[in-house]
Amino acid sequence: MDKVKVGIPRAIHYYYSHIFWKYFFKKCNIDVIYSPKTTKEILEIGKSIAPDEMCLSMKIYLGHVACLEGKCDYILVPRIDRFDDYNQTCTNFLALYDLVNHFFTTPILNYNIDSKNHLLDGLLSLEKELRLSKIKIIEAYEYALRKEKEWQQEKAKEQENILKSAHKKVLIVSHAYNIHDEFVGSDLSKLLEKNNIQFVYSDYFLPEVTSSLSKKISKNLYWKYSKESIGAIPLCKEIDGIIFLSTFPCGLDSLVHELVIRKIEKPYLNLVIDDLSSMTGLETRIESFVDLIEQG
Repeated sequence: MDKVKVGIPRAIHYYYSHIFWKYFFKKCNIDVIYSPKTTKEILEIGKSIAPDEMCLSMKIYLGHVACLEGKCDYILVPRIDRFDDYNQTCTNFLALYDLVNHFFTTPILNYNIDSKNHLLDGLLSLEKELRLSKIKIIEAYEYALRKEKEWQQEKAKEQENILKSAHKKVLIVSHAYNIHDEFVGSDLSKLLEKNNIQFVYSDYFLPEVTSSLSKKISKNLYWKYSKESIGAIPLCKEIDGIIFLSTFPCGLDSLVHELVIRKIEKPYLNLVIDDLSSMTGLETRIESFVDLIEQG
């Protein structure tokens, strides 16, 4: 019997779960194919599919799915509603399954996460598609979870070492799928390096730590990934400034970032990236921000 080949879009969920997925499917002996890093062409494909009102990150996601069409047996599209009542996700995460199912023909490999159905429950529901026993799935789940935790701890340690540096440092606060996307976040990182500014990422700290610390900024926030992002601010006392990064028109970020900006005393820069953003405009704003924190 031929091995199952699973396609994974390099967008949205990928940046939160890629380590877990890598080791889970490896342990299951299942072939995985990833879409390429984001390019202007991938974005244009996504724009041609998506409604105009969708945020840039969602348009990029659909472009990545299109890159996998016809190249695999399944495209992995988890349906994530909430992890519990106080750890909800963007409603777009809930809609991904229906969007992909509507626009594409390749079968979807889908597991569901909500307040009553957790990750292991969702993975166990894939028994038929993956052609695996429940015992094998549990073994792969436990192995991948352990490897993911090791990776998270390593990244957190790297961040802590950067914070000890005597250089000027900034914290980049954003969703992982924006920070690490080749189209959205890579120019920002390059410009900071060019200006001799060190930086740490909000998503590279331990999520259970930053989620708890977010209460120092807002006790009522219930979006999981937003809490983990802003919780990095009270953790990073040594930083000289904060850069908020979002994609247009993210309603969730427009609310959360405005809430945070009103409560912090550090210099900040609020960047909103759209499909027309230019390197020149970004460079000018970064240079002005660097001048500000160096004078402080």
